[in-house]
Amino acid sequence: MGSDVWARVKRRLRAELGEDIFASWFGRLELDSVVEGCAYLTVPTRFLKSWIESHYADRVLAVYRAEAGEVERISIGVRNTLGRDPAAAQRRISEAPRTASASSMAMPTPGEIKAPSLAASQEDRSEAGDLGGAPLDSRLTFESFIVGRSNALAHAAADRVAHAQNGQAIYNPLYLHAGVGLGKTHLLHAVGHEVRAQGRRVIYLTADRFMYGFVASLKAQTSLAFKERLRGIDLLIIDDVQFIQGKQIQQEFGHTLNALIDAGRQIVIAADRPPADLENLDERVRSRLAGGLVVEVSALDEALRTSILTTRIEALKTIHPTFEVGSSVIAYVARAITANGRDLEGAVNRLLAHATLTGSAITLETAEIAIRDLVRNREPKRVKIEDIQKLVASRYNVSRSDILSERRTAAVVRPRQIAMYLSKVLTLRSLPEIGRRFGGRDHTTVLHAVRKIEKALGEDHALSDEVELLKRMLQE
Repeated sequence: MGSDVWARVKRRLRAELGEDIFASWFGRLELDSVVEGCAYLTVPTRFLKSWIESHYADRVLAVYRAEAGEVERISIGVRNTLGRDPAAAQRRISEAPRTASASSMAMPTPGEIKAPSLAASQEDRSEAGDLGGAPLDSRLTFESFIVGRSNALAHAAADRVAHAQNGQAIYNPLYLHAGVGLGKTHLLHAVGHEVRAQGRRVIYLTADRFMYGFVASLKAQTSLAFKERLRGIDLLIIDDVQFIQGKQIQQEFGHTLNALIDAGRQIVIAADRPPADLENLDERVRSRLAGGLVVEVSALDEALRTSILTTRIEALKTIHPTFEVGSSVIAYVARAITANGRDLEGAVNRLLAHATLTGSAITLETAEIAIRDLVRNREPKRVKIEDIQKLVASRYNVSRSDILSERRTAAVVRPRQIAMYLSKVLTLRSLPEIGRRFGGRDHTTVLHAVRKIEKALGEDHALSDEVELLKRMLQE
């Protein structure tokens, strides 16, 4: 039955996306299994996995749910990570699902600058298997993480937790949140490596793996042993906690958090949003998560994107000595690709492919052609002035009518000026039109607001980060 549904899903994807796109990205996408409402799909390469997750995951899930309503989420894994032994691969499939989240198996993000083997150590695999966890990626360490203004606080907090004296729990739990491809999973693995190197017990779990382990233990009537194993460790790492669902599972997750924190054991958690926005989680669990240190990893700024590209290219040159990319090309790619580290990785792969397959030098023209699909897929959506006003009003705890009014208190003036600035940079409306949409104001008022915010952005890093976040929220 599952194969019939999957065949229908692929037919619909082919019809909706067209033969060219389907053949390029979905021809080798296969169904592995469906477990507890999650469809586990596989592809042969990490590049295909990353690309589908970044660009088509929502579309695949929507089509799958239309054909099989019981499927609530999808997980994409890489087939060759199962090894060459089919029997062993089948045993792993039956014992535990593939890592279920986009970030836990995804291509390393801001910090991927090395190229060692992906294989985990024997000790890592053994401990992971004993406790139902996932192995740590040997590439994702503090040494390979590239620090910039957008991730400096998260890096410092993770480093402090990893090197705490006598294993004392601090910032407990440490909660990192960020969008896709900004490096939060890299930091989780880095903390795990450091703590494990100190001889302490570490378990790394994705939300789906935690849910699977708990449900499997209930079915096997070993839930007590499962709980005790989790609570007997020194460091618990949970990735993509936003996917934890189910009343009983959430209760057990909350009990596990309480037990570990009360026992002085360290917890590090990552999600795609802050605890308060995890609407599907129990309120008591959200409160517990928010009780530690909550740090956002914000969008990669241009300087950090440039560093990531430069470091990655230099690492590849050790393997491909003739691979040369000029500073002007690096600067162009850093300006053109702003979404996340995975797209930067994709851009470098395309430049390398062009250089090695054609034997020609990388110029601005060839770079533009090579990364065209990445840039085109990141074109911002059309933003409405009304949307800007509503978002800014909500963000600054004022009403939209306040922004449109004549009120001139500081609590209203600054949000109004930010909304005018965003209307100027995110829409094609003229200054007079923007003024009319802000309560019939003159275009000179809008111009004054735009110039004032532009000046403030160059002087106030916090405001700059806040405005960049508003831009992302409006364009996503």
